[in-house]
Amino acid sequence: MDPIDRLGDMFERFPGIGPRQAQRFVQFLLRSSSTVRRELADAVERLGDSVHQCPECMRFHAGDKKICGICSNPQRDTGSLAVVASDADLAALEKSGTYRGRYFVLGGTISLASEKPSGLRIKQLLASVPNRVKAGLKEIILAFPANPEGDATTVRIREELIATIKNYGSPTSIIVTALGRGLSTGSELEYADPETIKSALESRR
Repeated sequence: MDPIDRLGDMFERFPGIGPRQAQRFVQFLLRSSSTVRRELADAVERLGDSVHQCPECMRFHAGDKKICGICSNPQRDTGSLAVVASDADLAALEKSGTYRGRYFVLGGTISLASEKPSGLRIKQLLASVPNRVKAGLKEIILAFPANPEGDATTVRIREELIATIKNYGSPTSIIVTALGRGLSTGSELEYADPETIKSALESRR
């Protein structure tokens, strides 16, 4: 395959990137210096060497340690756990400066087309509940996008968590909440501004 077409096809695999945007990326690289292209190739290659997935929250992070800086920070509140769809959503919550608890990255939302949670880390989330309860967990916040997929995921994960909590602790001691409608319907969490996220956290239910 022509290298220009091949690179364009690869860019199209990126979330939210269509053929026109993919070709713009390719044309940008063609106009760029060989140094810029080498830097990009090197940065992509180094992802496998210096980036790890935290075994506790499942987000990707750079560093020498397996546990990320958030999960290893003793100042974080172990009493609350925010379950988010993606690393980008986690970053958005952090940027808001409102939330100081722990996280778990589910890895996406339930597709309404299949209604199957394929690829989602539901089993890992449920398996982590006993240790989190021992560490003082009091509230689980389901922080998914304000769209049909996010709503379906909230319903499914809430049911699974409540069933698991009943097996490992008093169902009245741990509450499962969801973000309030500070987020307008259809909103993606990663694109929300800090004030909107703050409002959604404060009005969780």
